[in-house]
Amino acid sequence: MKPYAESCDQNREPILAVLKPRLADALALLEIGSGTGQHAVYFGAELPHLSWQTSEMAEHHPGIHAWLAEAALANVQPPLALDVSDRSAWPRDAYDAVFTANTVHIMGEPEVAELFAGVGGVLGSGGLFLIYGPFNYDGRYTSDSNARFDQWLKQRDPRSGIKDLDWLKSLADAADLVLEEDIAMPANNRVLVWRKV
Repeated sequence: MKPYAESCDQNREPILAVLKPRLADALALLEIGSGTGQHAVYFGAELPHLSWQTSEMAEHHPGIHAWLAEAALANVQPPLALDVSDRSAWPRDAYDAVFTANTVHIMGEPEVAELFAGVGGVLGSGGLFLIYGPFNYDGRYTSDSNARFDQWLKQRDPRSGIKDLDWLKSLADAADLVLEEDIAMPANNRVLVWRKV
């Protein structure tokens, strides 16, 4: 049975509206934290010009394979086993874009630091790194619901939680990534668009 995340169905159309114009010229994209695989098959079908490389921790691969097998899309690739904290696990290929959704608030700060360093390594010059999720600004929540969500995250795993944009910018600087756009999304989420310089 395929795994299913309701949030993927809820957010996929608004995310696609952001991805489509920005990835029009991209040929190869790495998705970090493909989760169930639902985003990959939806975006892969809507962006057929793009080779969409899924990746995830190995225990989630069977679910991703189930979604990919059903969709049978030639441009969506089977998942790489990628733990962002393991430098040797990062692909050696260069990508035009990297996309990740709802991962940064799940990771601890050391993993997020490794994420930015790794993305800086696989993105070609001018490439885009697009992150979907909730973020804090100047140490403050953007909504009461995000404050409650952050509390829930920390109860589940004290290392996780919503990250502050200024801290992410410091990681991005070290990886030669510049914040190009900060786009408001439904349900108090954002898409941050970084460009490799």
